[in-house]
Amino acid sequence: MSEYLQVSTATPTEEDAVALAGSAVKARLAAGGQVIGPVTSVFWHLGEYGTGQEYKVLLTTTTDRYAELEAHLLAQHPWDNPELIAVPIQAGSARVLEWIRDSVSPKQD
Repeated sequence: MSEYLQVSTATPTEEDAVALAGSAVKARLAAGGQVIGPVTSVFWHLGEYGTGQEYKVLLTTTTDRYAELEAHLLAQHPWDNPELIAVPIQAGSARVLEWIRDSVSPKQD
């Protein structure tokens, strides 16, 4: 299993996305975050087909910190049941992977 993850979710507004990413980074649960958008989403929700604009949030973390990051995102997210997905980072430059690990180390503060 990969030691590093890229975690994604989406929010209804850019302000929500920046706040969510910022709170995760400030809590040292993610090394960094990116907000992309608006993006057009196509989905099924409550049995109905829909489309809408959202802001994508991408975060980097370690597998050791994922459970805490997930709990944080679910508690802080403006939606009751947001899509929250983590995919393994299979490769990356040594310095970036070290930065991710060091940034989310709970021993920082």
